[in-house]
Amino acid sequence: FSAHVKGLLHQTQTTCWDHPKMTELFQSLADLNNVRFSAYRTAIKIRRLQKALCLDLLELNTTNEVFKQHKLNQNDQLLSVPDVINCLTTTYDGLEQMHKDLVNVPLCVDMCLNWLLNVYDTGRTGKIRVQSLKIGLMSLSKGLLEEKYRYLFKEVAGPTEMCDQRQLGLLLHDAIQIPRQLGEVAAFGGSNIEPSVRSCFQQNNNKPEISVKEFIDWMRLEPQSMVWLPVLHRVAAAETAKHQAKCNICKECPIVGFRYRSLKHFNYDVCQSCFFSGRTAKGHKLHYPMVEYCIPTTSGEDVRDFTKVLKNKFRSKKYFAKHPRLGYLPVQTVLEGDNLET
Repeated sequence: FSAHVKGLLHQTQTTCWDHPKMTELFQSLADLNNVRFSAYRTAIKIRRLQKALCLDLLELNTTNEVFKQHKLNQNDQLLSVPDVINCLTTTYDGLEQMHKDLVNVPLCVDMCLNWLLNVYDTGRTGKIRVQSLKIGLMSLSKGLLEEKYRYLFKEVAGPTEMCDQRQLGLLLHDAIQIPRQLGEVAAFGGSNIEPSVRSCFQQNNNKPEISVKEFIDWMRLEPQSMVWLPVLHRVAAAETAKHQAKCNICKECPIVGFRYRSLKHFNYDVCQSCFFSGRTAKGHKLHYPMVEYCIPTTSGEDVRDFTKVLKNKFRSKKYFAKHPRLGYLPVQTVLEGDNLET
């Protein structure tokens, strides 16, 4: 073991679970509790965590290579704290070579270990399952969303690359622990992943096993227990987006981040902080339909939205009451492009 590992183990074991830097980070997330939509509130919290742990710099395939290098192929095997530290040290040593100014290896290892233990070792046994480690790190790695679904599926699938209900259940169980640890599990159906497993297999005619393609098709519907993951990717994509539009409420121009455009009023745009906190301008109700952009619009989208506004102009309150939108977000999402890291 490296001197760093020995040093860590010499300290009281509790620093693994109660790291002052992480305690501070978790406390700072409380200021996001005024975001009205649970999937967004959770995703923004996880994004902040992902960046604090430098996992937003970690490519999915690199993560996978580290697992291979450490021969982590027995998913049910339990890893001790020193094993986890070893794996994380390899991970962050590699990251440091590519991002010298951004990665402090000992601190990142400490913080990431703390996060993994708080998510997957609530009983403080000092051990976590190989599969939990993999799903935790892959969920927060950087990469294309569908590529991530593919990797996660492959982790739990059998040798035939098919997945039964039990295996899907294990995947969803490990994934839901991430929002649970942030106190955000209620919005995603609680810790009970049974309904999600059922809905996936029902969609596939209750066959005994599903393929990766069937899993991805189901994930595209953003099932309740997993919706935070695609939203995390949208949050990441929107971070640097600048929109040539002015917020009708706080007058921010250009709007940076998510842009929300009314499908009921012409030229009515709202920035993400006004939208998430529920502020509105005179004459625009919260229940009016909006469309979300996480990257700047194309002229084709502008025309399409314009025609929708025209239609909606003549629709009554009754119409909007009768056609409720998704429970977690009352907007239609517009996603162009696949690579949410660009």
